Parts: sequence; C-alpha cells; structure tokens
Amino acid sequence: MRSIWTGSISFGLINIPVKIFPAVQESSLDLDMLDSKDHSNIKFKRVNENTGKEVAYENIVKGYKMDSGYVVLEDEDFEAADAVKTKMIEIINFVDEQEIDSLYYEQPYYLEPEEPAMKAYALLRDALQLSGKVGVTTFVLKNKEGLAILKPYKNVIVLNRIRFAQEIREPSELKLPPVSKNKTKEMDMANKLVAQLTEKFNIEKYKDTYTAKLLKIIKEKSKGKKITVPKLKVVYKQSDNLMEMLKASLGTKKRKSA
Repeated sequence: MRSIWTGSISFGLINIPVKIFPAVQESSLDLDMLDSKDHSNIKFKRVNENTGKEVAYENIVKGYKMDSGYVVLEDEDFEAADAVKTKMIEIINFVDEQEIDSLYYEQPYYLEPEEPAMKAYALLRDALQLSGKVGVTTFVLKNKEGLAILKPYKNVIVLNRIRFAQEIREPSELKLPPVSKNKTKEMDMANKLVAQLTEKFNIEKYKDTYTAKLLKIIKEKSKGKKITVPKLKVVYKQSDNLMEMLKASLGTKKRKSA
C-alpha cells in the first residue's frame, strides 16, 4: 500500500509520527463509458476554455474566483492556512463510540507508526481498547478539514472520518409516518419477527454477490447468449393484511430453521 499522508498523532504531550493508508477498496467492476454508435472509448480531457487546447496536469493550478479575477493558490498557501492541522492529528477529547450515530461515518484509514514511535502507538491503541473510548480529532487531508475518530481495530489504529453536523440533511421535508409509542398486536408480532431473525453479527457472512452475477452476465453476453430479466414479485401491497403478512413471515422462518 502507498501512504497518502504523513504527520503525527498528538496525544497529550506525546507525538506519534504516523502514515495514513486507505483502509477500503472498491469491489465493483471497472466499467468504461463508450459511444453507443461504434463502442469507441470516451476520453475526458482537461482543456483551456479560451484556446480549447489540452493542458498537461503538471501545468494546472488551483484558484478561487473573486470579483477582480482568480486568486491562484500554491501548496504553501494551503499549509499556511493551518500548518498544525496539515501535519497533526490532534486528539481533542474522548467519547463513547455508541454516542456517534452511524449516519456520521464516512471513510476509514489505517494509521501506521514510524519505527521510533512503536511503543507510543501501542500505548494509545491499547488504552483505547481497554477503555472502550474513541478519540475525536480534526485534521486536514487533500486541502479539506475533516472531523474523525481514532479507534482500535485488531492491532491497528483506524482513523475514521466522520461528517460534520452541518453536512447531515434534516429529514423534515420527507413524507414519513408518525412514530407510534402505543403497543399494538402488529407491533408485538413485528418484535417477535425481529427477535427470531436476530443473530450475532459476522461481517464475513455478507458478500458482494451482485458484482459476481454481473460479471457472469458479461461473460454470457460475450458468447452471444440472450439475457432475460426475471420478473419480480411484489411482496407487500397496501391492501394486504399486515397482521397476516407478519404471521406468514414468522412461519417462513420456522420452516427454514426446521
């Protein structure tokens, strides 16, 4: 793996030099965009809007548009905005992980310590593990400030970027049913179904089966085979009796378990 950031974790008076590595990778197929007429590959070019000529990547700079024109920014300008956050993952405080709603989670990264910081890295990792806490931090990656938590995963410290509160949209504009606090027969039956389907979470149980099936379709089409789309059966309609559907669901689970 190739690191995408180097800096330090600030933990009290302790600085732990680390490198950041991506913790996830895409599992989807790499599909190209083609012209529908002759299946030629579609290419995107960076062009100068005045001359129409292509511009080499190394000749491209970033700028912010103002009334007087563009202000061009150099690498030093981004660092000067907050030199500390561009090189430091400072732990602001510690919180219980369950207090952070899953809606806020965005992107995980692995942190690898530099050789002289192995002991300090292990100390922080193991303290997080024993306390059950996560460290809240802010840092700058790719010219953008991010909010994140530090948490142990196996023998590595994971920096998991989380969203700021202002990035979460309010669901008030959606048409949603009211939350009911009354215990009904349907609710009791639904709770029984939830209990029946509850088991210990095992991430290895869940696989990306769609990508494999799509690849199979691609191979079949390459051999000239005609592809048919299966018709989907509507499981639940507004006119159906909800109580009967719940009973049938419980019965289905029991038959599968038998």
